[in-house]
Amino acid sequence: MDLLKRENFASGAPFEDKAGYSRAVKVGNMVFVGGTTTTNSQGEVEAPGDAYLQTKIILQKIEAVLKRAGAKMSHVVRVRFYVTDISRGQDYIKAYSEWFKNIRPVITMAEVKALARPDHLVEIEVDAVMGSYLTSRLT
Repeated sequence: MDLLKRENFASGAPFEDKAGYSRAVKVGNMVFVGGTTTTNSQGEVEAPGDAYLQTKIILQKIEAVLKRAGAKMSHVVRVRFYVTDISRGQDYIKAYSEWFKNIRPVITMAEVKALARPDHLVEIEVDAVMGSYLTSRLT
């Protein structure tokens, strides 16, 4: 069996080293981005109370780590949202659509009781396959 090269990508969040996780892991031509929130490198939650802005900040962070791994947002095939208030769904989707309206990955949005910090409204993870591209839309 041939082994695939694995690369770990950190974001600089203080808890990554302490807990032992990576922001993203690249294996072969696949990139897996773990649950991402608006916590910045100083440990502060950005945009508390604003579901749209939190989603936008998170997607910017995801785009940056994908780029470091050699991938693009157009390579994303799956997006998972964990939200604390599903009634704000339109705010999350508004920001999501700014990146993915034409890419159209599969998506899951699930309401959860809580996230790591009370000010987190949303956490997002994505899976990307480098080199993939849209050939058609089947209905």
